[in-house]
Amino acid sequence: MRVLVVGAGGLLGGNVTSVALDRVDTVVTTYHSEDPGFDCPSYQIDITASAAVDDLITEVDPDAIINCAAMTDVDGCETDPERAHAVNADGAERVARAADSVNAALVHTSTDYVFNGEETALYSETAEPDPKQVYGESKLAGERRVRKTHSDPLIARLSFVYGRSLPDGAISGFPAWVLERARKGDNIPLFTDQRVSPSYAKSTAKTLLDLLEADQEGTFNVPSRSCVTPYEFGELIVDEAGFADATLTESSMSDVDRDAERPQYTCLDTTAIEEALDRPQSTLAEDLADLL
Repeated sequence: MRVLVVGAGGLLGGNVTSVALDRVDTVVTTYHSEDPGFDCPSYQIDITASAAVDDLITEVDPDAIINCAAMTDVDGCETDPERAHAVNADGAERVARAADSVNAALVHTSTDYVFNGEETALYSETAEPDPKQVYGESKLAGERRVRKTHSDPLIARLSFVYGRSLPDGAISGFPAWVLERARKGDNIPLFTDQRVSPSYAKSTAKTLLDLLEADQEGTFNVPSRSCVTPYEFGELIVDEAGFADATLTESSMSDVDRDAERPQYTCLDTTAIEEALDRPQSTLAEDLADLL
């Protein structure tokens, strides 16, 4: 199988590339600004440039494309909605159309922020989207365009992605911030009024390849099985890392002034993916044990 990973310079894309290199015959990657340095062919590309996307995918002629490219800066999307929609909606559509033109399977990555966070029960794949900020709106638009453009896409919704950036191995995302403050002995203020189902990039990458190899299509939630507050997430991090003296304090989402509103509850139901792959998703504790 020849797999093209779009957005290999990001946290998720790097992990997908690493897993794919161990599991498929040929891997080709794209990046936006800096070549991540994997031992495979890699091309710089802007997915908002239609001709460039078409030309590259035609040249590579992949059996499957995993699109991890996105503008994920939630506040940045709010202040630059034109760019957010250009990348997350227009760019997603271009990749999907090019994939369909060469009969390549497509895995498109999305987000829990397509939901408004006003529920108190796990969101299933069939729950009605209602984003509260530009980031979620642009990602939802991307989902819808991908479904219209590609004959049988697989859309994976992730949440609160963290892990090790590859190939350099540096810890990235929420744990990096918590660990840095713990090492300095700084107070670590963490929300107690938000709930998420964190997606560990390494586990997510393996799951995306599992879904691809199983010829799955449709929409799947791909987080851990855990539904936690950032405070609970932080407790698990410092415990696993051995920072017994770390000072965690409870805080609220309203304590932080940000450009974009965040949903309060976006825990995702993993029933569908567990049934599709006939195995449970990992827990947050299991993923952190692997990370740290």
